[in-house]
Amino acid sequence: MKAIQVGLLGIGTVGGGTFNVLRRNQEEIKRRAGRGIEITMVADLDTERARQVVGPDVQVVADARQVIANPEIEIVIELIGGYGIARTLVMEAIAAGKHVITANKALLAVHGTEIFEAAQEKGVMVAFEAAVAGGIPIIKALREGLTANRIQWIAGIINGTTNFILSEMRDKGLDFEVVLKEAQRLGYAEADPTFDIEGVDAAHKATLMSAIAFGIPVQFDKAYVEGITKLSATDIRYAEQLGYRIKLLGLTRRREGEGVELRVHPTLVPAKRLIANVEGAMNAVVVQGDAVGTTLYYGKGAGSEPTASAVIADLVDVTRLATSDPQHRVPHLAFHPGQMRDVDVLPMERVVTSYYLRLRVADQAGVLARVAAILAEAGISIDALLQREADEVGGEGSTQTDLIILTHDAREGAMNAALAQLQGLPSVLAPIVRIRKEELA
Repeated sequence: MKAIQVGLLGIGTVGGGTFNVLRRNQEEIKRRAGRGIEITMVADLDTERARQVVGPDVQVVADARQVIANPEIEIVIELIGGYGIARTLVMEAIAAGKHVITANKALLAVHGTEIFEAAQEKGVMVAFEAAVAGGIPIIKALREGLTANRIQWIAGIINGTTNFILSEMRDKGLDFEVVLKEAQRLGYAEADPTFDIEGVDAAHKATLMSAIAFGIPVQFDKAYVEGITKLSATDIRYAEQLGYRIKLLGLTRRREGEGVELRVHPTLVPAKRLIANVEGAMNAVVVQGDAVGTTLYYGKGAGSEPTASAVIADLVDVTRLATSDPQHRVPHLAFHPGQMRDVDVLPMERVVTSYYLRLRVADQAGVLARVAAILAEAGISIDALLQREADEVGGEGSTQTDLIILTHDAREGAMNAALAQLQGLPSVLAPIVRIRKEELA
């Protein structure tokens, strides 16, 4: 059977990795796909560099629309990134009857519902394994491997930059700003790391996993997003003493009769959990299904060839299905766009979780009793308490102490009200630190 022809838009780090892995493993990939797969046309603004990567046998152009217009091209791989021209080109490729493979989580998290509806109407596929957790096949696991399950919750370390920073802060006892500069020097963090450290990148990925797991539209605008910029080495140390580690998690959970939680924030995780021991720039995703129980997926979440692995897995899937009956293809988000479930994404005030609180207070009688009373009035019970002596906080003779409190589950709205009261106490001497806690069991 004639090899399927593929057009590649953008041949940077991931594009170059995709081209090289496909060429290196072409015979194995052909055996698994059932026919050959060839990248025959590449679009990149830097045509000279692109030619150096692909050699003389592949057509290189500066205008991506030439790839889309080529009638021989059946699959278009979009690796440009961003919301702008990438969205336009993906929609034009779909309109031209091309199947699309993309690693663009930002595009799909914001415009995914529109894109998948267009693909459904045109009878083409949009595949995006590389958009979440790099080389980890989490999309395929959710869409196919766990299809018998009612997914109950997903929790993921899905941004390698922030996990590297938190690992270094814990190992070396350094504060965020110091470690961020080191991460930038080593190439783990971008010159402008905002999307990573503010949790936006993780929220894009969590949005996609939530849509697949629960059959709802992508709703990035309803996600709660909090990054790691305010974390201190002090809280990481206290968490360790209490048997926890702090990770930036993307979380989505089904709340029966209420809706779906979708949130990204620093989270205390018991140190005995496998995901708590994922270090450096690695990614991991835990999925809880009603039939299978807890499953864990671990691996490299970024990089040239790990991400290329996911892109090529999509290429093989699309190639296998390209000549099949469109009505019997695997749906793009494990559901048809016309059959999406009408489920609310819960506002953060309605989310239920437990908490770590750190209060810097005056070292005097009655303070702890007043704190406990305010929490009790809000319906929040204390699970554990740690108090640091004055000399550990402010040096010998200090009149300050730290109260570290772990709570049982409570609604976020109730916690917000309690914290407002606590912050107003004259004995509370600094802004209260609040970090959410998940047992993941």
